[in-house]
Amino acid sequence: MAKTLTLSQKIDKAVSFIRKKTALKPQVAVVLGSGLGNLSSHMEVEATIPFDKIPHFPKSGVEGHAGELVLGKIGRKRVALMNGRVHYYEGYTMQEVTFPIRVLRALGARKLILTCAAGGMNPLHEKGDIVAIVDQINLTGDNPLIGPNDDSLGPRFPDMSQPYDREYVKLAEEIALDEKIQLRKGVFIGVAGPNLETAAEYRFLRMIGGDVVSMSMVAENIVAIHGKMRVAGFAVVTDLCLPDALEPASHREILKIARKAEPNLTQLVFRMIAEM
Repeated sequence: MAKTLTLSQKIDKAVSFIRKKTALKPQVAVVLGSGLGNLSSHMEVEATIPFDKIPHFPKSGVEGHAGELVLGKIGRKRVALMNGRVHYYEGYTMQEVTFPIRVLRALGARKLILTCAAGGMNPLHEKGDIVAIVDQINLTGDNPLIGPNDDSLGPRFPDMSQPYDREYVKLAEEIALDEKIQLRKGVFIGVAGPNLETAAEYRFLRMIGGDVVSMSMVAENIVAIHGKMRVAGFAVVTDLCLPDALEPASHREILKIARKAEPNLTQLVFRMIAEM
């Protein structure tokens, strides 16, 4: 019977494979969500590796997610860019969903930028708005840290008083002002999906303090904080989720809005990487 590998051993195997492609040690890691994959065109690329080639990496199967790890430089910063991600609703465990974040940290990244497409529940938000995430609520019904804790990866009870770095939020505001990009701030709610929410659910999520809702990012953030990474998060509002004026939404329309907002998000993230 084959020996079951520990999480640390799986991370080591993935890192060893990537190191054979490039010796680059990233300072900043970036995860790009649905329809937001153009940042790699601004990189001086050293290696592009499909997720399904990396040992133990989950494979993305959702439209709008290229499913590749890109390593290189943006300006003077060494960057590891996940062009796409996998989701809990695809049938992966939370540990599998967050495995790439573990690998990014093991490669050397201590700063992380998470992005995603999200539904906007704040009536002041409009389609295409970029929201800097200031806090989050995990309503996925699961947690990637459940199970035995590996102390070499992080503490048993990580503190979550600052899941999104306040200095990064301030930096994002300054960059947005300079670039004339409208930037909102808000609380992010993570849900399991894959269905979009009902009007009653949106009303509930807004009542408990949510501004945007999506099916990703929360678990990645938890694992990043577990690993002592500093995190910035940005959501693009791709559909309006106002319970008294709720209109049908489709994944195709969500991707269309995300791609329209992508140039502003790319510029914001580009500047963030340079100034972090």
